[in-house]
Formats: sequence, C-alpha cells, structure tokens
Amino acid sequence: MRDAARIALTLGSVLFCAAAQAQEAVQFPALSLELNGAQPSDKGCRLTFVVNNGLGADLSKAAYEIALFNEAGVVDRLSVLDFKELPSGKTKVVRFDLSGMDCTRISRALVNNSTDCTGAGIEPAICMERLKTSM
Repeated sequence: MRDAARIALTLGSVLFCAAAQAQEAVQFPALSLELNGAQPSDKGCRLTFVVNNGLGADLSKAAYEIALFNEAGVVDRLSVLDFKELPSGKTKVVRFDLSGMDCTRISRALVNNSTDCTGAGIEPAICMERLKTSM
C-alpha cells in the first residue's frame, strides 16, 4: 500500500508537465484535472482522477493522451483517457484501468495532448489551453 501511495504522489507531482506553463497564465475559467490515486487492480493499474469543468459550457467529450514513463525514464505507454461528458460546473470522479500496467513501475506521467474537446461554443484547443492540474 505504501508503494501505491508513493506512486500516486510521484505521479501527481509530475503529471501534466505539458500544461504547467499554461497553468501559470490561467486567470480565467479552467478545466481542473486532479490525479487522485494510482492503485493496483485486477486488470493492472487503476488511475483515479477528479475533474471539474469550470469552462462555463458543457463538454460532450474530453479526452487526453497521457504518456507514462517507467523507472528508467522511458515512455512505457501512451494511453488516451476519455473523460466523456463533462457538464459545466460539475465535479466528476473517473477511473481508468490500464491493463497489464504495474503501478510500481510508473515513475512519471505527462499530458501529451488533448485528443478530443467537443461542446457547443467550445474551441478544440481550450481543453489544453485552460487545463489546470493538481494532485
């Protein structure tokens, strides 16, 4: 259990490196994405996120490509995590089971890109531009 907690802290401290610069400039409504945990599961590794759509408009779909690095610092896996519908002002918990992935081997993670950002009146780039991350 201590390893899972350590991994969650490690992941949280480096997750979303690609959005770090955008976070500094965020003075407007944001899409908040928090890595809340990384735990072994019967399928592999379960990542738990808390997401809040503070953009002021519903998202019919939001998905991100996440790069997961192993203990040697090499990209072990690129995964697209689909957060599906995110109503405006709503906080949601979403879990992803990464089959065959060992949580203890993950040294860091990074949001590589937004692969889908769809909603009425939403510009596709907003999901990266206004991404605010935390752990």
